[in-house]
Amino acid sequence: MKARYKVIVDEFASAIRAGTLLPGTRLPTHRALSAAKHVSLATASRVYAELEVMGLVSGETGRGTFVREISLPAGLGLDQHAVASDVLDLNFNYPSLPDQAERLREAMRQLATSGDLASLLRYQPHAGRQSDRETIATWLHGTGLTPSADDVLIVNGAQQGLSVAVMGLLKPGDVVAVDALIYPGFKALASLYHLELVAIPADASGPDLTALRQICQRRHLRAVYTMPTLHNPLGWVLNDAQRRELALIARTFDLLIIEDAAYAFLVRRPPPPLATYAPERTVYVTGFAKSIATGLRVGAVVCPADMRIALERAIRATTWNTPSLMVSIVCGWIKDGTIRRFESLKRRDARQRQALARQILANSKWISHVNSYFMWLQLPQEVRADKLVRQLMQQNISVSTAEPFNTSHSMPHAIRLALGSVTMNQLSEALITIKETIEYQQDL
Repeated sequence: MKARYKVIVDEFASAIRAGTLLPGTRLPTHRALSAAKHVSLATASRVYAELEVMGLVSGETGRGTFVREISLPAGLGLDQHAVASDVLDLNFNYPSLPDQAERLREAMRQLATSGDLASLLRYQPHAGRQSDRETIATWLHGTGLTPSADDVLIVNGAQQGLSVAVMGLLKPGDVVAVDALIYPGFKALASLYHLELVAIPADASGPDLTALRQICQRRHLRAVYTMPTLHNPLGWVLNDAQRRELALIARTFDLLIIEDAAYAFLVRRPPPPLATYAPERTVYVTGFAKSIATGLRVGAVVCPADMRIALERAIRATTWNTPSLMVSIVCGWIKDGTIRRFESLKRRDARQRQALARQILANSKWISHVNSYFMWLQLPQEVRADKLVRQLMQQNISVSTAEPFNTSHSMPHAIRLALGSVTMNQLSEALITIKETIEYQQDL
């Protein structure tokens, strides 16, 4: 015989899937459901929690629980689905510059005439060739880090760097503290490796570190995942005091720190990486996908010496080594200054796109960094996020709901806009359409 709460869950699920309960319908409060179904308040809360896990409803702080638009494409905002050529993609960022393809052509010509071309066809050391690691270590000195070549492991992009850190240093069941909103790729890793994520509440300038300390006192945490320099999706840049406090908490409670610096290059003169505050326990992960091109899957992990063997073992078990052809191109561009030039141009590009978004959406509430390729757009109370995303998709504009980024029990009432994957004219067109669609929903 089914438990009472399961019967109620099935009733709601059937009504939602049959269309009897339409998307956007506000469900009874927990207390009202408890009274109507003659169950305890805890059971009513359990019903809504299970429906939310099933993807059928979303609970929003201060607003209630609503039926979700379940006809949205599966995984919208997380799985990179095929986007038709006429769709304006504001869901994923893959910024590029006009002359990048020509620079790649030149780099391949130079590589073809190099003396050690045959060596690129052989297996490489798992962490990368020593000369390449020296080049990347020197490049990292510009970020505030001072690693030696031995501290650097070359990986297939920042996402594999995160995978290697999780696979090599954590175990299934480990508890990891994360921001209430985080990069979806880490959420996917946590699910794959059966990690438990605990959300750190946020304030206007970053994670609530007092709350993190309290979480550490209640729970046995193994690690904290953080993006202190240009947080995705909120654009935070933690200041010196915040970084010192986070490092102190990590030392006090013996936490591993996984520092994700994928977008850090967009910030001019940021504070030093968190890895400089707690170098003995921090794994620093970066990549060249955003600063160069997403197709060049090259990244780097900087780690303490006592973690190196475990991380190299994870590289060996997954990809053996990063393709040396791509690494050679990236290292050549480091040496001739191409990457620094690309970074400077993309900072300017991101700043222009951000300014355009702020101008068009001037009357909206948003959170972002002035140099960021993304914007967190908070929606008016009358506008349903999933319905808005659906309507925009019908107008050939792809954006993400808050769901892929959310790690807390309360779903933020917002969408995330990626600004870096279309032309400026297309971006302007898409943002105006988004603004008008929100206003139309408000009028209704």
